[in-house]
Amino acid sequence: MNFSRQALLGIGMIIGGSVMLYAMVQQIGDSDQPEPMSAMVDKLSSEQESPQPLTTDIETEKRILAQKQKERAARVAEQEKRAKEFLTEQEVAEAEALAKARAESQQYVDNSAPATDETSSTESTKDVTTDLTVQPRTESQSTTDTTKSSEVEKQKAAQEQQEAQRQAAIKEQAAAKKLAESKKQAEAERLAEAKKQAEAQAAAERKREAAEAAKSEPPKSPSEYQIKKGDGLIKLARQYNMPVEVLAQANNLSPSAALQLGQSITIPSSKQVQRLEREAAAAEQAREKKRQQEEALAKKSADAKREAQQKLSEARKEVKETDAKGSFGVQVALANDQAKADELAKKFRAAGYQVKTSATSRGVRVVVGPERGKVAALALKDKINSDPKVNTTSAWVLYWR
Repeated sequence: MNFSRQALLGIGMIIGGSVMLYAMVQQIGDSDQPEPMSAMVDKLSSEQESPQPLTTDIETEKRILAQKQKERAARVAEQEKRAKEFLTEQEVAEAEALAKARAESQQYVDNSAPATDETSSTESTKDVTTDLTVQPRTESQSTTDTTKSSEVEKQKAAQEQQEAQRQAAIKEQAAAKKLAESKKQAEAERLAEAKKQAEAQAAAERKREAAEAAKSEPPKSPSEYQIKKGDGLIKLARQYNMPVEVLAQANNLSPSAALQLGQSITIPSSKQVQRLEREAAAAEQAREKKRQQEEALAKKSADAKREAQQKLSEARKEVKETDAKGSFGVQVALANDQAKADELAKKFRAAGYQVKTSATSRGVRVVVGPERGKVAALALKDKINSDPKVNTTSAWVLYWR
């Protein structure tokens, strides 16, 4: 009887532990159970209705999603660790209970043998022993079956929990992806709207500038304008969008001329402005061409004068006593009267030449020199003909004395 009580007590403890284990596993599964689909939809809709910042980029969403997955994996690992620890403790408790039950059964068998009836038949002893030993083996087998069924249920519960967690993770990823897509679409719509507004603003700005340009364009026909306080050619030229030279030329004024208060000037028409601009451009080209020609001529004259001066210097050095049979001069002009001859002589003296005049029957000679020897006189003639200061090409050599 005592043996039956002990066996029943052990079986009850095993069954109670199994029930407690199952309840704890079920509680853990319920705590990690994902939210219902309707709750998740409501949550997503509430999140979509709430204003979300449009500046969050896809990379930030990916990092947040990766962090959530990492935290969820850590929680799952922690729960699995706790479940394994609990299963280990349960197995140890079951093994201790089974060992205790076996020990108590063996003690009961040992104590149940009658001390006064040692001469009893061997068959009855075997029957009693058989009855006593068979009963605990059957209870142990029942306990093992119960333990196996409990372990199977635990594994099944753990698998169901993992599957539920996996499904929850899939749903959460889908929700996060949908949210990211909605934010991306909203950002694209915002950028499109901003681009549209920028284009509209640019078009309005171009239209305004065109209107201002049309307003400041020269009039279609010439008009009179009376000078007011603060007006000037530069200001009016900017006001009517024309070069100041054109406005000055249309009024026969200098571009730097000052205007008087109350003075009337003509504002040329657009056609006149175009014509005056063409004329000004042509005149500028002509002036530039003339300047280039003058520079080229001046350079050529300077080169010729320098060469003639060099020849004259060399000729003067090469003069010999045998060549100096007389002095030679260079006649540069034959004036009608002495006054004209004096005027020409003054111009040549200003250019650095020695000049003398002499009256003849044909007029008054203007002679530069003298030079010793004819070679030096010829070199002096070339220098005079190439000198732009005196501007003559009719000089010729004559015998002085």
